[in-house]
Amino acid sequence: MIDDVAKEYLHSDLRELREVMLWKLEGLGEYEIRRPLTQTGTNLLGLVKHLALSESRYFGEVFDRPFAEPLPRWDDLGQRGADMWATEHETREEIIGRYRRVWAHSDATIAALDIDSPGHVPWWPRPRVMLFNVLVHLLAETSRHAGHADILREQLDGSTGTAADYATRQRDAAFWEVRRIQIEQAAAAAVTKPQHGLRS
Repeated sequence: MIDDVAKEYLHSDLRELREVMLWKLEGLGEYEIRRPLTQTGTNLLGLVKHLALSESRYFGEVFDRPFAEPLPRWDDLGQRGADMWATEHETREEIIGRYRRVWAHSDATIAALDIDSPGHVPWWPRPRVMLFNVLVHLLAETSRHAGHADILREQLDGSTGTAADYATRQRDAAFWEVRRIQIEQAAAAAVTKPQHGLRS
């Protein structure tokens, strides 16, 4: 009984986070969803592309239920990192469509297996796993990238939140400049203030 509850709880959170990832693309143009916004090139569409590959492998080959479509291999050194950005030949629709098909494949795997069903992750130090381990890992992975997406989207147009229903009301640039100055002043003041209770 508790196993079914735990599996559904983790699976439900994963489904919500997947939708968050796609919501972060809504209302943005092609350049905005593809442009590198960090020194290492992190971009919104690339995060979605990466999660499709990651989820397809973890809920596919790890449980001997491979995803039917060809995807880049992580063990192909020539392709390493190619899943983190979209070429000009890859459309938004293709990448989102693939991600949704991966969801359906993953959901079928999750539904078919018990939470303690065994799997094998050859790229992990301890490769013997259960569905539970993989659910937790993919939930953490998707959460991490949803956080990246939140920061990237904020850089693009100031939007924050996890879905349209929970979007943070937009404030004007003057409000955020005052807030940024307040935070900067607090950071600078903390450097000059003696830190009590710290021991070396």
